[in-house]
Amino acid sequence: MEFNLEKIWHTMSIPVKGTAIFMVLLSIYSIYVIVERFLTFSAASKQSISYVLALREHLAKRRVDDALKAAQLHSKSPVAKVVEAGLKALKQGREALQNEGPEDVGHFDIIDSVNRAIDRVKERETSNLRKGLGGLGSTATVTPFVGLFGTVLGIINAFGLLKNGGSIDTVGPAIAEALVSTAFGLLIAIPAAMFFNYFTTRVEHIVVDMNDVASEFIDFVLKEGRA
Repeated sequence: MEFNLEKIWHTMSIPVKGTAIFMVLLSIYSIYVIVERFLTFSAASKQSISYVLALREHLAKRRVDDALKAAQLHSKSPVAKVVEAGLKALKQGREALQNEGPEDVGHFDIIDSVNRAIDRVKERETSNLRKGLGGLGSTATVTPFVGLFGTVLGIINAFGLLKNGGSIDTVGPAIAEALVSTAFGLLIAIPAAMFFNYFTTRVEHIVVDMNDVASEFIDFVLKEGRA
């Protein structure tokens, strides 16, 4: 018996075709997420490296405004966005402490304000980095079971043909469609699981970078002695 996917598709029962179409949709979604996240992480990594180098140079010369401008130029870097929030909080805090009269803020802890600004943006950026990963993980988990469901339907169909006195020429395609369904599910699930783990690791590394650079910036503010 010749193995022909096109022939198997035409001989598939409607329920098995439905599972196959569902798995195709899941594969399209997973490919989109993989490509989009890969481009996002690549841009974030390149811009973060570039920004950290510029940030350290600006802070060494106490050029806060230049550090802020550099952050705004690296809009795809989560690290830059976190530091940008801290820089803005620092500038606003210094301006608030200079106010007098009705606008006098009294005792104002700049360090606390900077930390809160950094934490807010860090949480938001971490959430943005994980965008799509939940769906990718679900695809890796669910697709094998969808394929197995298609296999069960195919086997039921094959037994039905045997019951009606079907020959190997009629039962064979039903068994083939059952096995193809499982294979297709695994073909989608395996790369989805691999990329899910890869991107999860990338997120963890970027979060560590955000924490490290934010800590360096807080140290800079403390050393300035203006908090």
